[in-house]
Parts: sequence; C-alpha cells; structure tokens
Amino acid sequence: MDDLLDEGAYRAAVQAGEEERRRQPLPAAATYDRRSGRIVVEFENGAAFMVPARLLQGLQDASDDDLASVELLGETGLHWEALDVDLSIAGLMAGIFGTARFMAQRGGASRSPAKASAARANGAKGGRPKKAGS
Repeated sequence: MDDLLDEGAYRAAVQAGEEERRRQPLPAAATYDRRSGRIVVEFENGAAFMVPARLLQGLQDASDDDLASVELLGETGLHWEALDVDLSIAGLMAGIFGTARFMAQRGGASRSPAKASAARANGAKGGRPKKAGS
C-alpha cells in the first residue's frame, strides 16, 4: 500500500488536473465536411481543427453518411456509434491517426530529411528503380 497516494496528494493531483482543464479550449462541435472529406472540430474559443477523415483508423472505407454521424465523446474524443470508432482529439492534433501498428502500415506517409534526400537522389537518377522481374 506504500505505492498509493495519500489523501492530500490525491486532492492536489485532482486540483492540478482541474486547473489544466480550465486552461485548455473545450471542443464545442464535431462535423464532417463532405466537400473536403475532413472531420472538423470546433472549440469554444473559436479555433477549429480539421483532419482528413479517411486517413483515420476505422474510417478508411466509411461512407459519407457514416462519417457525418461523428459525435463529441466527452471533452476529449470523437465517436462514431455505427462504426464503433473512438478517437482522441489530442491524439489527432498530434498526428496520431490510430494505433502504432496502424500508423506503421502507413509507412510512405513519413517525411524525414533522409527520405527527402533519397527521393531527390533517385529522381536525379531517373526515378525509382524498376522492381526485379518487371
């Protein structure tokens, strides 16, 4: 039981969490913009965040109608009932569009200085080498 917080430490942690929450803008609405194919999260302070819907885990093959059914999940997430998908707003804003395994499968989406340099070098040689047997 030595690992548990005492009552005073617990209260201090709860108070610190509440103060942090008051400093963060709260989401006011979440919608799907059919024209752009993006999920739009609007915040109480007037800011907005957009993310391409079909880049998100669980939404790749969703219909426009299913995407439009997005709801706020408390103060921290997005929820699609029919698709059984829940995503963290903070995670999306940090560029985390799914689990680590899902993100690793998107391999070609990363942009590093080394990758850009390699692409330029390949371009100077006439582009990507043909696959063996092609």
